[in-house]
Amino acid sequence: MFIPRQYRTPKVLYGLFALEFPLTVAVLALYGIAAPDLYRTKLWQDGADNGFNSNPSQVIYSYANYQPVSKTPLVWSSFLTNYNVVIAVLSMFLMLVKGIMFITRVFPPLLSVLVHAALTALYAFSVHAQVSKDLNDPKHPQNGPPWYLTKSCSVSFKPANVGYCQQAKATFAVTVIVLALFAINTILAIYNTIPSKEQKLARHASSDSGEEGNMKDSPDSDISNRQQWEMQNVPRAPRTPGTTGGMKSPMTPRTQAFNTLGGNEGNVVSSREVT
Repeated sequence: MFIPRQYRTPKVLYGLFALEFPLTVAVLALYGIAAPDLYRTKLWQDGADNGFNSNPSQVIYSYANYQPVSKTPLVWSSFLTNYNVVIAVLSMFLMLVKGIMFITRVFPPLLSVLVHAALTALYAFSVHAQVSKDLNDPKHPQNGPPWYLTKSCSVSFKPANVGYCQQAKATFAVTVIVLALFAINTILAIYNTIPSKEQKLARHASSDSGEEGNMKDSPDSDISNRQQWEMQNVPRAPRTPGTTGGMKSPMTPRTQAFNTLGGNEGNVVSSREVT
């Protein structure tokens, strides 16, 4: 199966890289500011004071009275805060690495699919956790996203929490945008792994030329070429004096010597006269 190593839409990818940089810096800053617990518990308590969700002191009350302890809702847990910081740092690292790899042409579409699909899954879980339910208090159930996402920040029980409410809204909005960006990158990478007609033709042409080159470089072709070259460079036999100007009886100094030794000097003279 042929999978292209080049992108058909490089300009679009450069644009997505340019958009990814400020968004990654934004999520890293927002998640870093929120860690470890700048406003999570405050917004949880503010919602409890307004009757929007459970009360964070309910856990302490259960411990003090030896009652079954309710699990901390995911939306208010420290796990979510730490998780967001980790994926933000990972996103920054991968952005720098894949940017360098893309410029140096060692970031094929198939690798892009794997990287961006993983980032999409990580941010999808973050979005899911930020809009998860809080059903610890049956009298004040939160059946959907937390109050700071569904209501105006002006309903805060404490005016000091208005700024934290706005910061939490901004964090969620940037997370959704980054999730959409990585999803688009994943779809675009999958599109680039599917070879176009032009790429298929170029692939077939290169394979055909490679086969011809292999035939030329084969041992049999080397032997035939060498034999042809040797036949062309074999020196021709020099013409003897007897064959110059037509087919005549050969007359060489060696023949004269034998005739002289045999007493055929007359024949030699006559042969000279003939020549």
